[in-house]
Amino acid sequence: MASSTTDLKQRFVTPTPDQTTTTTNEDNKNGTVNLKRDKRMAMAKRGLRSLIIALSVPLSITLLSIYIASSFTFSNHNTQSIASSRKPFWFPPSWLLHLMLPSSSLLMGLSAWLVWAEGGFHRDPTAFLLYLIQLLCTVLWEPVVFGVGATSFGLLLCVGIFGSLIGCMYVFGKVNPVASDLIKPCLAVSAFLFIVNLKLIYM
Repeated sequence: MASSTTDLKQRFVTPTPDQTTTTTNEDNKNGTVNLKRDKRMAMAKRGLRSLIIALSVPLSITLLSIYIASSFTFSNHNTQSIASSRKPFWFPPSWLLHLMLPSSSLLMGLSAWLVWAEGGFHRDPTAFLLYLIQLLCTVLWEPVVFGVGATSFGLLLCVGIFGSLIGCMYVFGKVNPVASDLIKPCLAVSAFLFIVNLKLIYM
């Protein structure tokens, strides 16, 4: 009688091989799910950090160039006053130019980040070179034109901006069509800068 009771207890307490296998599989699945979730979170954090860098670096450089140009402009206040009296009605105010250039830099930063995230810069270094050229020309334009007053050289910078943007749109489009579409407003800004620069030469 005692032995039969013990056998019954062992039947209820001792897990069967199937139950052990099921428990192990569930633990493995939970561990795999948690590992994948951790990897996704780590990738999302890295992606967010890289996005912040891609946007903040060109924006900061552009704002710095605007500040430098403004410093030169204030030191040449009399010359700027004479030039401003000859401006046509459609000529943009300085605050609008200060808004257009950082906006263009932000869009290009986002476009470049989309290409970088898909490995476009590694596959085709020309894409990164074109991005750097347009960023350099954009940063130099306002200090050269409004700071130093070298409007002829500024016109060359506008051509450089437009040409490098066309190249970026073509190369970026091979990697990510959205990145290419983001460049279109920047092209409009560069074309407008060219018109403004051209008018400044003949003022």
